[in-house]
Amino acid sequence: MSTDPDLKHTAELLVPVLYADLKRLARSARWHVSAGPTIQTTALVHEAYLRLQRAEGFNDHRHFLRAASIAMRQILVNLARDALAIKRGAGAPKVSLDDVELPEASAEALIEVNDALDRLAALSPRLAEVVECRFFGGFDDQETATAVGLSDRTVRREWLKARAWLRRELGDATTVPEEPP
Repeated sequence: MSTDPDLKHTAELLVPVLYADLKRLARSARWHVSAGPTIQTTALVHEAYLRLQRAEGFNDHRHFLRAASIAMRQILVNLARDALAIKRGAGAPKVSLDDVELPEASAEALIEVNDALDRLAALSPRLAEVVECRFFGGFDDQETATAVGLSDRTVRREWLKARAWLRRELGDATTVPEEPP
């Protein structure tokens, strides 16, 4: 992939080339939130692709994969919110890619993590970026370092700080993001 700043790659061009990486991201995102049958990996990739088509372009494949990771996070959080709204009697017809709800505990935990991550982003955008890459993207230290432009050691240090902050904020170690599989 070119890193020419004047050349913007579109989702339409990048998806066929990076499809295997997108599937890996989707599997990781689903695993981290215990999505189960809520949304299949392929459906999550395709939904993310639809969101990414609206983007003006991507600098390189890392930029695209980071954006895809964020899109997948948003999709899973929206599914969780829809599931909880229905559970609480929202009265709206259920809208889901596969017409399957998130398990209640997983939906609530995902929304708690997402809300805490939003609060963390207000305090430290860099820590939030690391969590997005590690937890929702399933990136390792090196991949995260490349995606956010930091060293491996800094990423590891920021990941430990972010997890400690989330553990304190959430108060329940079972909902705090752990190491990717």
